[in-house]
Amino acid sequence: MLSLDQRVIDQGLLWLQQGKVIWLCTVLHSWGSAPRSPGAMLVADADGHWSGSLSGGCIEEDFLARVQQGAYPRASERVRYGAEGLAPPVQLPCGGVLDVLVERLEPQEHSLALLRAMQQALSGGPLLTRYITLGCDHEWQPLAQGAPLPSLRYDDDSVVLPVGAVTTVLIAGYSAVASDCIRLALMLGFRVVVCEHRDAEFEQLQAALGSCENLHCVQLHPARYLEQSGASAGTAILCLTHDPRVDDLTLMEAVHTPAFYIGAMGSAKNSQKRLQRLAELGGLSDQALARIHAPIGLPIGSKTPGEIALATLADIVRVRNGL
Repeated sequence: MLSLDQRVIDQGLLWLQQGKVIWLCTVLHSWGSAPRSPGAMLVADADGHWSGSLSGGCIEEDFLARVQQGAYPRASERVRYGAEGLAPPVQLPCGGVLDVLVERLEPQEHSLALLRAMQQALSGGPLLTRYITLGCDHEWQPLAQGAPLPSLRYDDDSVVLPVGAVTTVLIAGYSAVASDCIRLALMLGFRVVVCEHRDAEFEQLQAALGSCENLHCVQLHPARYLEQSGASAGTAILCLTHDPRVDDLTLMEAVHTPAFYIGAMGSAKNSQKRLQRLAELGGLSDQALARIHAPIGLPIGSKTPGEIALATLADIVRVRNGL
């Protein structure tokens, strides 16, 4: 299952390939209770077709009508909805305000190359930074591997726009809980990597989920995968097997990555024993152990695999959003 941003770029690329002019819109900033966060995208053509969302439905109708009336002829411009800007037909919640970058892209090779680069970046390929001078054309620069994405920033004349992969969930070992976590993570538009070195479990994984967009199954011990490939700051690492030969070894590698979330399934008692093992046998410091969410997930009294998956993914979203 593709994320909404991936679907936006895929649709825009298809329209460009069909010879259509498109308008690519990106939320730059929101105030109040605007429903969509900075970086959210929408793409539209001149006939009023669109993919994506800027406000959850408050301003899309007005924007599409303006496009069909010939608005936004410049290569790029900044538009404000709410406050002293454009008045949407449906008021944004709690007086919210949105600043939106609107880009008009012609069906030319430069535009096609941009969307292909964005498509790759959102799918886990090289990250990139876009540089837009308002009223003029657009440029972009791929980032070196391991380099952090810059923050989105803008002023009256220019915009710096980072484009990076969606949140990645790395699942260490396949289990009933892992199966539900995979499905829920894909529903949320996350990229999912499952590392499973055991033959029987890997066969179960392939039989249960098969081929799916944004799902990558690797027949390799998760600790070895992390040793070889590492994990970015946009990754959540989940240990869900109850097998210390899988979970403990993975955690020992995970704490040496910049992953924003590291979690291990187990009761409070078993989690305490695991942390003690990791300290005594793995030599992990108190600082490293503090990074591990164990027991994993929000404390909602979850018992079934589906409930544990819900608690786990909700906790990932909480931490990712800085709460």
